[in-house]
Amino acid sequence: MILSIINILEIHDKYTKGHSENVAEISALIAREMNYPEKEIKVIEWAGLVHDIGKILISNSILNKPGRLSRKEFEQIKQHPVWGYEVLVGSDELKEIATYIRHHHERWDGTGYPDQLSGEEIPKIARIIALADSWDTMRSDRVYRQKLSLNTARQELIDNKGTQFDPEIVDIALELIVDGKIK
Repeated sequence: MILSIINILEIHDKYTKGHSENVAEISALIAREMNYPEKEIKVIEWAGLVHDIGKILISNSILNKPGRLSRKEFEQIKQHPVWGYEVLVGSDELKEIATYIRHHHERWDGTGYPDQLSGEEIPKIARIIALADSWDTMRSDRVYRQKLSLNTARQELIDNKGTQFDPEIVDIALELIVDGKIK
């Protein structure tokens, strides 16, 4: 079922295919460094693969817009974690993943969306996915900008440690970047 969902999203949003795979891989690397058991790492990988599934309900014209989004368009984008949650929560096998999807845009300081959770209120796996998602977005070309250099993206993690991102997860990601495991 998850693979079918991923295929639908990849058809809808050309950027998502490689991005979802990268988020899954980066999330798994971080989780291994945090000593998660392999069974839970598989759940984290699946969550990384479907983290943007709610985007299937967003118009392609918004997803692929080369310029700045209007306030109304950005409000639609901000709904994708909720829509992703709603797509997945009805399935007993995907209910746990649904929670991580809902909260992958929350911020450590409570200024994220959709529920403005902060710190430890945000499920740890959602915090891992949030960092992996942001990292891959920074390191990839987008319709509206070129990718950031490794050093610039690394500095973004440092600058947003304790505000956007969980400090512990930033430290682990930085080690993996230095070791060349995250590029």
